[in-house]
Amino acid sequence: MTKKTANDNVKFKKGDYIVYPAHGVGRVIGVEKETVAGFDIEVYVVSFEQDKMTLRVPTAKAVASGMRPLASETVLKDALKTLTGKAKVKRTMWSRRAQEYEAKINSGDLISIAEVVRDLYRAEDQPEPSYSERQLYESALDRMAREVAAVEKVDREKAMEMLAETLSTKKAA
Repeated sequence: MTKKTANDNVKFKKGDYIVYPAHGVGRVIGVEKETVAGFDIEVYVVSFEQDKMTLRVPTAKAVASGMRPLASETVLKDALKTLTGKAKVKRTMWSRRAQEYEAKINSGDLISIAEVVRDLYRAEDQPEPSYSERQLYESALDRMAREVAAVEKVDREKAMEMLAETLSTKKAA
């Protein structure tokens, strides 16, 4: 006698790669039953190798928390296309833009993350970015590379090369 919830159609199983907004790409290493405050709940046990972290997400709250499957090939193509676009840097204070970039990175949305990478990318002949710009850029690039690696079934270094190649064509565009 289980209640139907909106996320009954999204089921993750052991071995599936997922994206959790605040942490990036993880792998479901199991589905377990746990008792919390006297209630039995089912949780996804998600491992984030890069952070050496394990997260337990209640299956009923997985979709509400933003947990999603890896991006499709179509979304990946759109994200890579976004990288080659013209940077859209607003003329607002850096602190406000930094907050917006951080929110995009933590949204878990590959296209939004690609926008951050595109907007903060600096070619060799451009001025050196500030420390905080570089931190945000590297965070977004790393998050994107991990998802590209998982979708393309390559290692992170190969994914970084793919992204670097895509970004280097940006100048010619």
